[in-house]
Amino acid sequence: MELHDVMRTTFSCREWTDEAVSDDTIHRILDVARFAPNGGNRQGWKVIVVKDKAVRSALVPLVKPTTSVYLAQVAAGEAPWNSINPTSVDLEAAVAADPDFPGLEEMVEAPAVLVVTVDLSVVASFDKDLDRVGVISGASIYPFVWNILLAARNEGLGGVLTTYLAGKEPEVQKVLGVPSHHAVAAMVPIGHPVKQLTKLKRLPVEDFTTVDTFDGATFTV
Repeated sequence: MELHDVMRTTFSCREWTDEAVSDDTIHRILDVARFAPNGGNRQGWKVIVVKDKAVRSALVPLVKPTTSVYLAQVAAGEAPWNSINPTSVDLEAAVAADPDFPGLEEMVEAPAVLVVTVDLSVVASFDKDLDRVGVISGASIYPFVWNILLAARNEGLGGVLTTYLAGKEPEVQKVLGVPSHHAVAAMVPIGHPVKQLTKLKRLPVEDFTTVDTFDGATFTV
C-alpha cells in the first residue's frame, strides 16, 4: 500500500478472523517497526510475543479492574482515568461490579498478541519533576508501537494499541518476567480483521491547529 493510504486507514481493530498470523509475518512487522524514532537512538523497547494460552488468560484478571473503572466512568459521563478532573465514581464498587468489557476476550485470543515494554533507565523523561502525569517518556516507545500497527496494516492485518495492563503493572511484570525498571507500555493484538475499514472519521486540521499561541488564529490554507 502507499504510505498515505496506510496512514489514513490504520484503524483500531478489535475483531479478527481465526486465520493465523505466521511468525514470519510478525518478524517482518517488527523488522520495519524497529526504525521508529526514539530518544538518543537507545531503542529501549522489548517485545514479548505471547503465544501461551495460559499466559494470555492470566492477563485477563489484570485488565479487568482497569476496564471496570473505565466503564463506570464512561457511564457517569466522565473522561476515564484522566488526571485533571476528580472522579465521582466509587472506584472500589466499580471494580467489585466486575462488568464484562466488550472485546476483552477477543483481544487476548487474537491470532497474535504482543506486549511492548520500555526500559525506563534509558529514556529521557524531561517532565519527571513536573507536578503532573509524565508523558514525555512515551516519545521513545509509542512511535515504535505505532510503526507496528502501520506495518501490520501494510500486511493486510489489523491491530489495536491497548494500555489497560498498566493498571496492574507489578502483577503483569511477574506474569511475563518483566524487570521492574521496564514499564508495560502496550498490549497489541493483531490479526486479520473481520471487517476492513477504509474511511476513518477525524477532525480537520483547522479544528486543532493555531498560529503562534494556543488560542491564536486558526491555521488554514
